[in-house]
Amino acid sequence: MDAIRVSKVAEVSCTKNGTTLLGTIHLTAHHIIFRYDDEKEKEMWVPYPLISLVTRLPQTLQGQSPLTFHSRTFDTFSLAFNKEADASDVFNSVKELTVATSVKQLYAFFYSPSPPFPTSDGWSIYSPREEFGRMGVGSRTKAWRFTDINKDYSFSPTYPSRLVVPTRISDTTLQYASKYRSKCRIPVLTYLHWANYGSITRSSQPMVGITQNRSVQDEKLIESIFQTHHSPDSRASTGSVYGATATNLIIDARPTINAVGNTAKGAGTENMDHYKDSKKAYLGIDSIHVMRESLAKVVEALRDAEVLLASINNELPDQIAGLSVLDRQALRRSGWLRHIQAILEGTVLITRNIHVNSSHVLIHCSDGWDRTSQLSALAQICLDPFYRTIRGFEILVEKDWLSFGHKFLDRCGHLSSDKFFVSPTESGGGSSGAEAAQAFLVSVQNRFASQNHIKETSPVFHQFLEALRQIQRQFPDRFEFNERFLNQLYYHLYSCQFGTFLLNCERDRRVGEDGPPPCELTLSIWDFFNSPAEMEQNRNPSYNPELDDPTSRAATADMGVLFPNPKDVRFWNELYGRSDEEMNGRVQPPQVLEPETVTFPDDESPIQGTQSSPLDSLPPSPAPAGLSKLVAISVTPRSLSPAPPKSSSSMPNISPRPSSSTADSFRPISTASAFSLRGFPSSNSSNPSLTTSTSPSTPKSSGVRSDFFSNTSVKSVWGKLSSNASAALSVVQDAYNDVRGHDGESPEKTSELSSRDVLRAWGEESVQEPMGSVVPASPNPWDTDSSMSTNPSASSSSIYDNPWRTLPRHPKDPVTDGSVSAISRAQSSTSPSIQQGPDLFAEYTLPPDPTVALPSPLRNPLEPGLAGMSLESVAVPTRRADRPTPITPPSSKPTSSDIDPLGVGFS
Repeated sequence: MDAIRVSKVAEVSCTKNGTTLLGTIHLTAHHIIFRYDDEKEKEMWVPYPLISLVTRLPQTLQGQSPLTFHSRTFDTFSLAFNKEADASDVFNSVKELTVATSVKQLYAFFYSPSPPFPTSDGWSIYSPREEFGRMGVGSRTKAWRFTDINKDYSFSPTYPSRLVVPTRISDTTLQYASKYRSKCRIPVLTYLHWANYGSITRSSQPMVGITQNRSVQDEKLIESIFQTHHSPDSRASTGSVYGATATNLIIDARPTINAVGNTAKGAGTENMDHYKDSKKAYLGIDSIHVMRESLAKVVEALRDAEVLLASINNELPDQIAGLSVLDRQALRRSGWLRHIQAILEGTVLITRNIHVNSSHVLIHCSDGWDRTSQLSALAQICLDPFYRTIRGFEILVEKDWLSFGHKFLDRCGHLSSDKFFVSPTESGGGSSGAEAAQAFLVSVQNRFASQNHIKETSPVFHQFLEALRQIQRQFPDRFEFNERFLNQLYYHLYSCQFGTFLLNCERDRRVGEDGPPPCELTLSIWDFFNSPAEMEQNRNPSYNPELDDPTSRAATADMGVLFPNPKDVRFWNELYGRSDEEMNGRVQPPQVLEPETVTFPDDESPIQGTQSSPLDSLPPSPAPAGLSKLVAISVTPRSLSPAPPKSSSSMPNISPRPSSSTADSFRPISTASAFSLRGFPSSNSSNPSLTTSTSPSTPKSSGVRSDFFSNTSVKSVWGKLSSNASAALSVVQDAYNDVRGHDGESPEKTSELSSRDVLRAWGEESVQEPMGSVVPASPNPWDTDSSMSTNPSASSSSIYDNPWRTLPRHPKDPVTDGSVSAISRAQSSTSPSIQQGPDLFAEYTLPPDPTVALPSPLRNPLEPGLAGMSLESVAVPTRRADRPTPITPPSSKPTSSDIDPLGVGFS
C-alpha cells in the first residue's frame, strides 16, 4: 500500500456529463471511489484497469488543480482539487496503482465476493468432449476423432489440450504438418454443422515464404477435412444434397496485399494449385493496428464532444440542457463501421457456404487468434441456435476465444503503461539540473523499453461484441440474452475483476509457474453471470426459441440459421453512453427512390433539398454563356432503380403525359450508373408541349441535395468539367436539331419522345397509334429481301429501314445494291406513304438525275436505339428556314460523304 500517498481528499469538485457536484474521493488498492456530499447521486466506483488516460492540467484562474480521467467504457469525468499537492498525490498514486508489472497484481487475484456466488463451475463449463459430442463427433459421424497430441501443450503452446482432427490423419502426419503452419497451429475442427456435416476448421497462415514452400502433409490434412462427407467410416449420407454445391473454401481474413506481403517474412498464403476441390477467398479485414487506430478516432471524437460541451457549460450554464455536440462525420471518418461491415460480410459468406452449399470452410488470418476467432464465433452464432442461449454463448467464448488462444492480456492492455498518464512539464526554477536530467532519462527509458506491449493492444473482442450486437439488433427475438448482457461482458473484459480474460491462452490459465494455476486463484466470470440476480437482468423478454425449430415448415421458417444484413450497421450507442440519434442520426425508413427531372438554368443557384444518400445528389455548375436553353438532367439512383426491360413488347402501355417544365424531359436510358445524363434539343415556339413517358415501376425521388460537394475541392473541378460538357452539349444539340428538324413535326413521331406503346418490335402487326395514325410493322433492318417479298406495300418503308438497299432506275429493272443515288431517287418518286402531313420533299425541286442525291440524312438503323422502330418513329428531317439547304453537288459516282455509313447526318 505504499503506492497510496493520500487515501482521502474532501471538497473535490467532480464534473461528469456537464454536471458539477462536490464530494469526497477515496483511493483503495483497486478502485477510485467518489462519494457525493448530497448523497442524491450513487457513488462512483472505477477499477484502475478501466482507466485509459489521465491528464493533469495546470491550475485554473480560480486556483483549482484539475485531473481529467478517461475510462475504457468511454466515460469522462474531471476532479478539481483546491490544493496542488492533493492533485499531485492523487495523480501519482493512481499512476502507480494502474501501471502493474505483473498479472498477479490485478484485482482478480484479490477479489472475493460476499456472499459467494451460488455456482462455482465457471472454469469447467466448457468440456471439449461434451461440446463436440453434442455436435455429433463420435456419434453421428466417424469422420472426426479426438487427439491428445497436445495434452501437455508441447505440440502447440497456444492451442487447447484436446484437438479434433480427421480420422484418416495420424498423429505422425500432424507432427510434420505442424512445421508448415505458424506457431504450429494446424487446421483443426471447431464446429460441425447439425444439418449436413459441414465443418468450420481454423488454423494459422502457412509458412510459404519467398521460395514457395509446400507441405504434402498439410495438403493431405486439408484434403481429408474437405472430404469428411465421404469418409468410409462416416455414417453421414454420401448422396448429394438438393440445391447444394461443393464449394469448399479457404478463408483468408486478411487483405490480399497483406497476405502476399507476409511471404517476405517466411509466411504467406496457400498456393491453390496444391489444394484440391477448394477455392480461396480474401475478406480484406484489416490488421489489429488499423483497428486500434480506428477505435482511437472514435474515442477522439467522443472526447472532443465532451470538451466542447464542458466549455459551453462554463460559458452558458443552465441554458443548453440536452445539447448534442458530437461530430458524426468524425465518427464516420474513423472507418469503424466499415470494419464491422467487413466482418459481417465474411460471416455471411461462411454461414452460406456451410448451410446452403453443404461444404466446408477453413479460416485463418496471420496467427489464427484474432480475426479467425471473430469470424468463427460469429458464424457459429448464425448457424447454431444453441450458441444464442446464455449457456451456449458462454461455451462458445470458452471454446473459440479462450481455448484457441486469443491474447486477451496483450490485446486488452491490462498492465497499462506510463504513456497514459500525462502531466504538464514542470518549470526548471524549483528543481536542480540533475533532477531534470534524471526525469528526462526516465522518460526516454519508458518510451523505448516499457511501451512495447502497447503496440499489441487492439479492440478485437470488443469488435466481436459490437458485430454480435448488430446481429442481435437485426434479430431481436432470436437471442436468450439481451443488450445488457453484452454490455456487462464488455465492462468486465477490462475491469480485471475475474480471471477469465486475464491471460493469453489456455496453457497460461491451466498451468501454474510457481504454484497453483490462475484458474484456481481467480473466479470465472461465468459464475457471476449465472447467478440468479444477473440471470434475471440479462434475459431477453422477447426471446422465442420456437423460431429456431429446424422442422418448422412455416412461411417464415429459416431452420434456425440467421443471415444478417452486413450493410445494416450502426454504432452501439448504449456502449458509448450516447443516444442513438446522437451517434447514428435519426432513423429514416427505407425509401424507394424514383428518377426526377431537375432543370438547371443559365444562372443556376444550388438547389435546396434534402436526401439521405450522397449518391443521389448532383452539384450545380454554371452554364456557359452561349447556352440559353435549359438542360434536362435525369438523376437516377444506382441501387434503387430497376433495370429497364430488354424489349419494348414487355413494357406496360403508358400514355404520354405533358411535361410541366419548359425544357425537354427524358427517360433515363440506363441504370448502369448512379447518374444518367442526357441532353436533348429544346422545344421551339411552334411546338411548346413535349411528352415524356415514365414507367410506373420506376420510383420517384424526393429531392436532390446540393451540398454534397459544398465543403470539398471537387466543386471547382466539377464546375470546370460541367462547363466544358455543357458547351459541347450545346453544339451537339444544334447539330442534332439540324439533322432532326422540328418544323411541323409532332413530338410523338420521334423515338425518344414517343410513348412505349408506339414502339414495335420487328415483325409485329400494324396497330393504331394513340394519335390515330397507323404504325406499320417494322421489318428487320438487316433483312434485305424479306420486307419486299412478304409485304409489297411496305417496300417504301424498307428503303429507310435498310439504307444499303438500292432501287431500280426504272420500275422494271431488278433491285441491286451499291447505289446510293438510287435510294435518293426512289425516296422522291416512290415513297408517298411515308409522309405524315404535308409533302416533306415538296420544296425540293430536283431532277430525276441518278447522280444527284437528295439531302436526306438518313439515320443508320444500326445505331443503338433504332432497332425495332417503325418508320413513323424515325425523325425525317426538313429544311430549316434559318439556314440554307445542304445539297450534295453532282458527281459521277457517290462519294464517301454521300454514303454516310455512321448515320451522323450531313452538315
